[in-house]
Amino acid sequence: MTIVVWTYAVYLSLSATITVWVAETLARHGRVFLIDVFHGNVAQADAVNRLLVVGFYLMNLAGVLFNLAFSGSVITVMDGVHFLSSKVGLVLTVLGAMHFFNLIVLSAIRRWSHQRKRTIP
Repeated sequence: MTIVVWTYAVYLSLSATITVWVAETLARHGRVFLIDVFHGNVAQADAVNRLLVVGFYLMNLAGVLFNLAFSGSVITVMDGVHFLSSKVGLVLTVLGAMHFFNLIVLSAIRRWSHQRKRTIP
């Protein structure tokens, strides 16, 4: 196999592994937060948690595949390292941005929900 094939294989493996690890970590630790957002309705919180994980996988794996397009050439091992660092760095940036976006949206829902709960007699 050529350096290009090895580089793409390592990129896909790293990206998929990181995506799965982040999704599972967020789902496991975010469950408590979602239960609070949904006022103790565990079934609803778990359903939303699963839907968020599926959406997370779809968005990130699509981004990984779109990011796979590479206009340069990988000839040396150093070219492969540069490719991996830029591509995996972009994947990590997108994962972090999606995480903060989800936190902002869920925090807004939680705030709105708790305010609504206080105003309803």
